[in-house]
Amino acid sequence: MNVFENLRGGKPYHIFDEDYKREAHGEFKRCRHLCWLINSTDPDEQQKIWELERELFNGNFDATNFLTPPFQIDCACRMFLGKNVFANHGLTVMSVGTITVEDGVMFGPEVGLFTVNHEPKNIRVIMTKEILIKKNAWIGARVNILPGVTIGENAIVGTGSVVTKDIPDNAVAVGNPARVIKIID
Repeated sequence: MNVFENLRGGKPYHIFDEDYKREAHGEFKRCRHLCWLINSTDPDEQQKIWELERELFNGNFDATNFLTPPFQIDCACRMFLGKNVFANHGLTVMSVGTITVEDGVMFGPEVGLFTVNHEPKNIRVIMTKEILIKKNAWIGARVNILPGVTIGENAIVGTGSVVTKDIPDNAVAVGNPARVIKIID
């Protein structure tokens, strides 16, 4: 098993662990460079941006997806996108713990997805929990989704919300922490 699968399975890692530094930091460096290239590309050069995004996601990037630069993804090898995924500018992703985004998901501007946390008694030890965002969910502007959260199919998360717990299918959730205010028929 590699570091990413170990993290996904719940194993904590010290940030100075040699395996962690080699595998995770190597991916962080690769992604930082590719994000910089994408974010520095003329927005009218859509084909070039798509090719770079495809490289960022190791070829697993569908032509129907659109991520609006600028964005920052630290560990694209652990972010899995379906089809017809749209992200507005300012997306920030810490995906070392694995993020799955299903078909048709939309992200507003400046959304943050965070799979990583630190051990309170030793902040140099990281722990991760997966994030799952199901089909056709709509994540509003400046929403932050924390480790271990599942956003249900067709759910809507309102602007500025901080999601600390799962949101069910067809729910509308808002606030800090986000809470369900209604279910859509």
